[in-house]
Amino acid sequence: MKREPGSLSGSIFLVAGTTVGAGILAIPAVTQETGFLASAVACTACWMYMVVTGLLIAEVNVNTMCELGSGGVSLVSMAMRTLGKVGVQIACWSYIFIHYALLVAYVARSSDILTSFLGIPLWESATLFSLVLGSICYFGSQRFIGAANGVLVLGIIGSFTALVAAASGNLQWEALLKANFEAVPMSIPIIALSFVYQNVVPVLCTNLEGDLSKVRTAIILGTAIPLGLFLVWNAVILGSIQDVEMATKVIDPLEQLRSTNGIVGPIVEVFSFLAIATSYIGFVLGLSDFLADLLKLPAGENRPLPYLLTLIPPLILSLLDPEIFFKALDFAGTYGVLVLFGVIPAAMSWSDRYSNSSSSAQLPQLVPGGRFTLCLVIGGAGYVILSELLEKIGYS
Repeated sequence: MKREPGSLSGSIFLVAGTTVGAGILAIPAVTQETGFLASAVACTACWMYMVVTGLLIAEVNVNTMCELGSGGVSLVSMAMRTLGKVGVQIACWSYIFIHYALLVAYVARSSDILTSFLGIPLWESATLFSLVLGSICYFGSQRFIGAANGVLVLGIIGSFTALVAAASGNLQWEALLKANFEAVPMSIPIIALSFVYQNVVPVLCTNLEGDLSKVRTAIILGTAIPLGLFLVWNAVILGSIQDVEMATKVIDPLEQLRSTNGIVGPIVEVFSFLAIATSYIGFVLGLSDFLADLLKLPAGENRPLPYLLTLIPPLILSLLDPEIFFKALDFAGTYGVLVLFGVIPAAMSWSDRYSNSSSSAQLPQLVPGGRFTLCLVIGGAGYVILSELLEKIGYS
């Protein structure tokens, strides 16, 4: 099956749908200690950071497409061209790690929701979820997938609106002024994870035929929608829960809200399922493209093997450990995201722009600021990773 050009609106929905995933469900839990005001600053800063790294990936991807003379260029080809064999190894293992970890989390959580609604065994709901959405990714044209993502995103917005209306009755406005900036660093990995969409940037560049202006628009608008949702979501949850004592601070704010407002539970489940479904589609497309490139399969055609390798392992792992949802999010957010979608994009762009052997210096640059911006991107990711490692060592 040949690829067909995608539309700008479909690309925006693909980015938005991929971004709004399982991470949003964990945001209130990790920002409860920081408070809404500090978490809003952290969310906005993480959004800007992730937009920059996505634009860097798009810039390198289009440059690589121009140099190779073909579309369907994944992170493997980009890393090989800019960072060499060592860079490819780091990129490959980071990419595979984060994608499988998050796909496992998505299948685990969605199967819980389907089992609750349909009353079928966990393995049946997990298989049904993987089969239906995997089939959409494999058999659907780009326009069909874009339309499906559009419908799901509209469903997310609808259920989100209902959730806000149901939960905001108990909103305590003074609670939104709480700000503990000292606790912000520990929340950054999950917040950054919530803004992951970069895995579909190569798909985006191919679908939009390397049009950098359209790619930039799709990335900025596609991530701005989730930013708005995240801020309102966090405000409603953190502003509606009762203050908890230190001894019970580990309670998930979402669970606490469910226990005090019976109508919230079903709406949260619908919202959660739709958010996971859109993100799952984006991650399946991204990982299958990556594996196809890794296996040196012909570009521009769908082959079953990459999709089977993408869909089956997460399905099996989610059934082996049904409690894996938060474990997967924690590991992926702390290390995978900031290496793969923080350090590596800036390193690739640095090599692409400033290497003597590179011919990309004359090509348009999506991110201004030169070496200073790239140093900030690498330094920011390195600081958070180092802080997390020192924190874990301190607890051990």
